[in-house]
Amino acid sequence: MKREPMPQPFVLNLSTPAAPPQHKRRWRKPAAALLVLLLAGGGWAYMQAGAKPATAAAAANDKPKAPVYELAAGDVATIGARALSIKLPLSGSLMPLTQATVKAKVSGVVLETTVQEGMIVAAGQVIARLDGAELRARAAQQQAALDEASARLALAKKNNLNSEALLRQNYISRSAYDTTQNSVELAVASVAAAQAQLDMARIALADTTLRAPLAGVVSKRYVQAGEKLAPDMPVMAIVNLSQLTLEAQVPASEIPRIRVGQDVQFKVDGFDQRAFLGKVARINPTTEAGSRAMLVYISVNNADGALRGGMFAKGQITTEKNAPRPLLPMAALRKDGTQDVVYRVENGSIKSQPVKLGVRNEDEALVEVLDGLAPGAIVLAAPLDGVKPGSKVKLLAAPVAKG
Repeated sequence: MKREPMPQPFVLNLSTPAAPPQHKRRWRKPAAALLVLLLAGGGWAYMQAGAKPATAAAAANDKPKAPVYELAAGDVATIGARALSIKLPLSGSLMPLTQATVKAKVSGVVLETTVQEGMIVAAGQVIARLDGAELRARAAQQQAALDEASARLALAKKNNLNSEALLRQNYISRSAYDTTQNSVELAVASVAAAQAQLDMARIALADTTLRAPLAGVVSKRYVQAGEKLAPDMPVMAIVNLSQLTLEAQVPASEIPRIRVGQDVQFKVDGFDQRAFLGKVARINPTTEAGSRAMLVYISVNNADGALRGGMFAKGQITTEKNAPRPLLPMAALRKDGTQDVVYRVENGSIKSQPVKLGVRNEDEALVEVLDGLAPGAIVLAAPLDGVKPGSKVKLLAAPVAKG
């Protein structure tokens, strides 16, 4: 039997001639190491160069900055200018300047009343009538007495003329003539007395018609038709509301500040949105009993008739009024030693500004600035923690105007 030949195995030849020469291996390793070192050094230098500005920026950011304070509209105020008034509070009641109570002058029964409470009457207008039958009869009686006295006077004058003629002829004595002359004089006196009685009767009869003594408004009607009146009984009360007087009590210690002619402004319940004006007319020279107050009488013009007698009023007397000047809120004032200063907002920062002050109004919390500030300046309206001269500020809204 024929045998197949066996296959030959594959043998890799690793003999010395196939390997690279030794001198080439010798320089490749140092070159590679040098390249690695160069690359490492360049990276380190680059990293160091980039780290320097980053470190400087970080150091700059770490430095503390000055805070900027934000100011709301209520934290600051804009200085305005106007006249500052000093006022004294007062209160009192309003009374009509002129008023009258119409009373009966004669006795009689009321026939009618022509007006009622609240009605406007004119001066001389009839407001009531009384029964005048009895007074008319009395007037007629006095007229008859006057006629009788006049007739006696005429007879006495005639007898006197006859006596005068007889005296010239010496038929009667002088004493007889004087007697007739005296009769004439007595008759003249009787006529005058009768005329006076008649005038009085006529006046009494006219008094049965009651008329308004002044123009105004009927405030009270005391009688009704059918009532019997006696002399001096009240019939109607009439007030004139065109001019009122505010009677206000003022402490005696404040009286030196009050002078005739000073302006008064007041309000009345029911007229909350309306302010009424008046002027000081008179000052009572004595204090009220049981108090240390004095009455001040204030004249009030009430042409539209809005006010009524007896209303309670509260207001103020302007005791002093200066020329228009800058006005500063008192809350904005500060002290720098003995000097009055304010903190002024200018170009986004706070500055201390000395000021010279004038009149103060405690009620309005304002003070007059004589020197140091002009209208339009912006100041801190109240103390704020941490805000001082040199502080940076920012306005969040327009400041509120003061003054």
